[in-house]
Amino acid sequence: MELNTLLYLALMIFFGMAFGRLAKHCKLPNVTGYLVAGLLLGPVMRLLPWNIAILPENVVASMSVISSAALGFIAFSVGGEFKISYFKRVGMSPIIIAVFESFFAVVFVVIGLLVAGSSLPFSLSLGAIAAATAPAATVMVIRQYRAKGPVTETLLSVVAIDDATALIFFSAAVSVAKSLSGSDISVSEAILSPLYEIGGALIVGFLLGLVFLIPLRYFKKPGNRLSLTVAFVFAGVGIAEYFGFSSLLLCMALGASVANFSSESDAVFSLADSITPPIFMLFFVLSGADLDLSALPGIGVIGVIYLVLRIVGKIFGTAFGAKISKADKAVAKYLGPALIPQAGVAIGLSLVATQVIPDHGAQIRAVILCATLIYELIGPAITKLTLTKAGEIKTEKPAAKN
Repeated sequence: MELNTLLYLALMIFFGMAFGRLAKHCKLPNVTGYLVAGLLLGPVMRLLPWNIAILPENVVASMSVISSAALGFIAFSVGGEFKISYFKRVGMSPIIIAVFESFFAVVFVVIGLLVAGSSLPFSLSLGAIAAATAPAATVMVIRQYRAKGPVTETLLSVVAIDDATALIFFSAAVSVAKSLSGSDISVSEAILSPLYEIGGALIVGFLLGLVFLIPLRYFKKPGNRLSLTVAFVFAGVGIAEYFGFSSLLLCMALGASVANFSSESDAVFSLADSITPPIFMLFFVLSGADLDLSALPGIGVIGVIYLVLRIVGKIFGTAFGAKISKADKAVAKYLGPALIPQAGVAIGLSLVATQVIPDHGAQIRAVILCATLIYELIGPAITKLTLTKAGEIKTEKPAAKN
């Protein structure tokens, strides 16, 4: 018996909240609890003898708009970190490090997959996701243990920039993969297609942000401004899908435009943050429910390559970028392992990747969701250990709760 859409949404939120709290008591990130809730609502139930899932596959597929909305808001928030004043304050070092740690994570994974015999489109689509890092778990550790020092300061800057560099590398790699997957695609088309998708997204997103500022002058009440923010993020995603642009980059450019040209941008992003928790929760629960457990036995070598080489690429790229930018030696030595966590953006990018090579969609989703669970389990602990070794966590005791 199928329920109506609102009842399904309510169940997903109830289960998400319950397992999010359970994860918190186990000292794990909330996102891990949301993913587990989705697994239990869908794939796990389908493996039982009676094969009855609380969230049927057709229901999960019908809720793709939630994923689109969540990705739009994630990218919009990332764009908000791109303030010119921010870069003047922190300098070029975090930018250089973020670019190289993202780049080498992608390169190492792609090369590893190609050596293992995977096709180039598949290697590019899966490998490009390796660039993304989840800032939430990292920031949580820093705040909990009151870490302070050059590694911590650079880490905060890098995780703020990281997802933006990840979106750019991912958009470029997936555009090339899409071109290679088609038939009778010329070299010029393979080059122009990414330029159109990325360049169009950045230009339209920037202009849409400037348009956003016009009604923002006349609507002062929080409710009206929240409505405007939601409308423009939705418009950004819709325009991108209609014209074939990257919705992630378009919404990122939208956020950057607002952040740099509006004196009230902080209030706008704060309002956006107030509406996103249930959207993100539904997104993660849906991501867990959409996992095809039958693909797990097949991830084998591919999964190990992704898990290991992504970490190696992050560490190598961080050290390389730190050396080029003449950052503190402690940054080069300790920053890389603190970039292991991976969650929301990676899961969202896996959705896009499956659209490029649908034949391998289940395998990509399985690898990324399994990697997310593992990274989120070990990431915070490694971040704490790394900052302790760097001498920036002075005590093993967590900060007192307010």
